[in-house]
Amino acid sequence: MRIERAQMNPLISPLHVTPSSEEMQVVSAFNAAAVTWGDETILMLRVAEMAKPTSEEEVAVPILVHENSRPHVAVRRFQKGTPGLDLSDPRAVIVNGEVLLSTLSHLRLARGKDGYHFDIEKRPAIFPTEPYEEYGIEDPRMTVIEGTAYINYTAVSRYGVCVALASTDDFVTYHKHGVILPPENKNVVIFPERVGEHYVMIHRPATSGLGNQQMWLAYSHDMENWGHHVPLMSKRPGMWDSIRIGAGAVPIKTEHGWLEIYHGVNEQQGYCLGAVLLDLHDPATILARSSIPFLIPETEYERTGFYGNVVFTCGAVVTTRESDPVVHIYYGAADQYTCRADIDLEDILDSLHAPALPVPEVVNLEEVPMQSGIACPLEQ
Repeated sequence: MRIERAQMNPLISPLHVTPSSEEMQVVSAFNAAAVTWGDETILMLRVAEMAKPTSEEEVAVPILVHENSRPHVAVRRFQKGTPGLDLSDPRAVIVNGEVLLSTLSHLRLARGKDGYHFDIEKRPAIFPTEPYEEYGIEDPRMTVIEGTAYINYTAVSRYGVCVALASTDDFVTYHKHGVILPPENKNVVIFPERVGEHYVMIHRPATSGLGNQQMWLAYSHDMENWGHHVPLMSKRPGMWDSIRIGAGAVPIKTEHGWLEIYHGVNEQQGYCLGAVLLDLHDPATILARSSIPFLIPETEYERTGFYGNVVFTCGAVVTTRESDPVVHIYYGAADQYTCRADIDLEDILDSLHAPALPVPEVVNLEEVPMQSGIACPLEQ
């Protein structure tokens, strides 16, 4: 398979992004959702910011707080020698067992004509405002349906990791719809058109104790209330996706099926990218799946950064080159940069192999009543 990493990689680094305030510093601009909008490629970046410390011996943790029903960013400060302070993972600050994030993330819009050069807006597009977003909003995916861009993202707080939804018709104003999947859940992609009468998503609940981590399907009539949850596929012992899996880019419709580019984690290579092909009319049916990853951390900017050995996608767009479709994968490298890799669509499809295990039984949607909407406890 021929993979063309953009010669300009990283396309976007923290130095390209204006901080949201004078008290903050941008440390990562990565994991961008991507769509084609008119003659532009639009990226929705995850921008992670740290609060500026007052000295080299201080750790400053930004967090959203509410005072008099008004949200604003506050900073919790700790001395590095404080007993019970754990800084072993750059992504987290653990204080006497309490887990905080070292950064506060928001979503920032970038747009460009050629898919390589992007103008990044000076201000956040979507910023944490809700109690369930107090530790930040992360890893967006965008799905355009009938002129509306639906943006789902991971919302992190003391209440856990959940999935929220926003939408826009113009990428100027945004409407938050609230939580669509409660904790613990993440890595949601919404299919770019209905399958039958339903919207369809892939999501990845967390598991603890019994069971093996699975990517699931869910269905909806209105994009906000999701039900009919069906297990789709799991991590595979001894393979490139043996430790963790999760959906990546929004599924791409091909004549052969829905192509989903997803991430897998293993001990040797870290976060890698592969793909799975799902039936067009019944996405719960797996037609083929990557036996080896097609993108692994190899370059310096993928292996070294805020959190190394990571290639992680939240978005891809398809264009035509010499009559052949090419997938432009926008991916986060080392949890710090936004990069691009191009792969011929047919090369990805040719690399897939039929699964060795039977697929999960499909639920007849007409025989099972749609469950009621899921509300975050904070909204009740």
